[in-house]
Amino acid sequence: MQRITISLRYIRRNVSLAIGLGIMIFLILFAVIGSFIVDIKVDPYPLAGPASVAPTFNYCPRTDPDCAQVEPVAYPFGTDGQGRDLFAVAVVGTWMTIRIGLLAGVIGLTIGTILGFTSAYYGGFYDAFIQWTVDVLLTVPGLLILIIIASTISGLEDGKTLTINQMGLIIALLAWMGPTRTIRSQVLSMRERSYVMMARLNGMSGMEIIFRELIPNLLPYLGAGLVGSVTGAIFASMGLAALGLGPLREPTLGVTIYWVINQNAFLRGLWWWAAVPITIVALIFIMLFLISMGLDEVANPRVRRAR
Repeated sequence: MQRITISLRYIRRNVSLAIGLGIMIFLILFAVIGSFIVDIKVDPYPLAGPASVAPTFNYCPRTDPDCAQVEPVAYPFGTDGQGRDLFAVAVVGTWMTIRIGLLAGVIGLTIGTILGFTSAYYGGFYDAFIQWTVDVLLTVPGLLILIIIASTISGLEDGKTLTINQMGLIIALLAWMGPTRTIRSQVLSMRERSYVMMARLNGMSGMEIIFRELIPNLLPYLGAGLVGSVTGAIFASMGLAALGLGPLREPTLGVTIYWVINQNAFLRGLWWWAAVPITIVALIFIMLFLISMGLDEVANPRVRRAR
């Protein structure tokens, strides 16, 4: 209980982290409450509504006899050019987009953590090989590689598009290089410190030192690294989806933007069709940026505010 109280007091002082967590709670509540309003198990993005309807809050209950010939559903976010309820798309797409980012970010950070810690601590030929591999791959345009891989996988089966998990795994293929490089640089400075040398003198093995001494000291940094990895993964997923290489059968925010471009929503005056995904994407990136700033304050004593 005391730790919770201390954490809440720190969050209150850390304005960036507090605002970022507030936006995260808002998005979670939006997705959870929206899932009760929209029956996503039956139809995650209904197509039964009229096309190109502007946002409206007019609601006509089905029990009203005057509504027999009237559509009894409100469209608070409007509908797109194909009759999709954009509120349902936003509810499902928010979680799907974050899911892709989390899947790719967690996999990329996990691989980067393993390679970064082991290469920096053990050194030698293994460290040189990892460093050389990362340096070479970082010079290659990542989006170009992702486009080639995604288009190749999509072309293996005619008429098939990528799934959410496949998209996350494709992005994870290149999400480990940045964390590997940054974590390695941190461990190189930590392995020569006195507490690591004392652990060696006490007979601890290399893996014991990594898990019991090094990783606990880098947990705030790893947390900020996870946020950065998720942000990069969401950026990559949005780029692939906007090019038509995403899971086009799923209502992710990137796929929604793809249909906005493909169907010329702005030229047709359907501003709400673009406003819905762009607003949610902006909230997600602002949330991740503020949380990253807040965690950086925790991990970096130079920017940490005095109590």
